[in-house]
Amino acid sequence: MSQTVSNKKYKVWIWILSIVIPLTVAILFSVKIPGVERMAFLPPIYATINGLTAILLVAAVFQIKKGNRKIHERIMKLCIVLSALFLVMYVTYHMTSDSTSYGGVGVLRYVYFFILISHILLSIGVIPFVLITFVRALNGNFEKHKKIAKITFPIWLYVAITGVIVYLMISPYY
Repeated sequence: MSQTVSNKKYKVWIWILSIVIPLTVAILFSVKIPGVERMAFLPPIYATINGLTAILLVAAVFQIKKGNRKIHERIMKLCIVLSALFLVMYVTYHMTSDSTSYGGVGVLRYVYFFILISHILLSIGVIPFVLITFVRALNGNFEKHKKIAKITFPIWLYVAITGVIVYLMISPYY
């Protein structure tokens, strides 16, 4: 298969996944599994996964700057696995539990909603960036990989960190 055909195939899959993943999550949010116990143990686990992802993203950048491409690659693959695991747990929790309302007041309420909304929007927007960055590395197109990684990294890091912050801010209200 030629490089052009391969790139077109990847682009199609990247766009399909970038649309299907958020739509599936949105649809599954409205689905409640009947007769299943609320899985209240999941939020601290997936918040921890977000925190670990943030740490690993920084570690991956540190490794590539030191020239350790193989370690960087392994860490980034782990970050993708952790993000997928987070998503599965997150959807599972929301399919077994009602959404929790934030109970804070005053300026903290505005801070919470700003962080939450930016977190949600960027978590959707980062999907194609992560996939494109990953595919460029897989294809050995490291110049283009590096170029888009400079955009992907801060967005993905923000999403991971704000995921932890959102959890910490809402956890008293579970």
